[in-house]
Amino acid sequence: MADQTHVLFVEDDDVIREATQLALERDGFAVTAMPDGLSGLEAFRADRPDIALLDVMVPGLDGVSLCRRIRDESTVPVIMLSARADSIDVVLGLEAGADDYVTKPFDGAVLVARIRAVLRRFGHAGGGTQGEQPTDEVSGGVLSFGDLEIDTEGMEVRRAGQPVALTPTEMRLLLEFSSAPGTVLSRDKLLERVWDYGWGGDTRVVDVHVQRLRQKIGQDRIETVRGFGYKLKA
Repeated sequence: MADQTHVLFVEDDDVIREATQLALERDGFAVTAMPDGLSGLEAFRADRPDIALLDVMVPGLDGVSLCRRIRDESTVPVIMLSARADSIDVVLGLEAGADDYVTKPFDGAVLVARIRAVLRRFGHAGGGTQGEQPTDEVSGGVLSFGDLEIDTEGMEVRRAGQPVALTPTEMRLLLEFSSAPGTVLSRDKLLERVWDYGWGGDTRVVDVHVQRLRQKIGQDRIETVRGFGYKLKA
């Protein structure tokens, strides 16, 4: 397991859990599969996986609550799995701290592609083996926007002199905004640059992450430009 990307997979359906585990292992991932949220939390704390796949509707501790517990302890990437694509499941999962979501039933190749996309953002290789992946270059130094300071080399953010804890996805989102302050970035462009989507994605992912980022750096720091997207106030 030391040379492989370790996936924690929490799913209560035996058939889906076993089939997905086999598919991921064939693609080179090491998988710990658990049938409920409580055992999933125990496995997370014991194994410290590289990424977590959490079904929304699992017994004991539901996937959204499990995501919150994980996010309280770690910035490990989380992908939520939902049998429904309605706003409630999607938004609740993202607001809990998930980085992305996949709707069931899903194609195994699509799931693997989404896992690899998330892992690339978090500095893992695109396959099942860990490694460093080149990241988009950001000009070095400290950028200042009012009371907000962004250290693009140290990957640290401060607001009014106090450190701001961001997840890697939130940090990448902020770096995109700070690289072009005052410029409107569309949701599709942010999906492409931050979430590494080479295809159309659900823009609710962007909207919820922008809202989470606003709560940390200031509600008025990122402006909504209706019909176009978002921009960082210079």
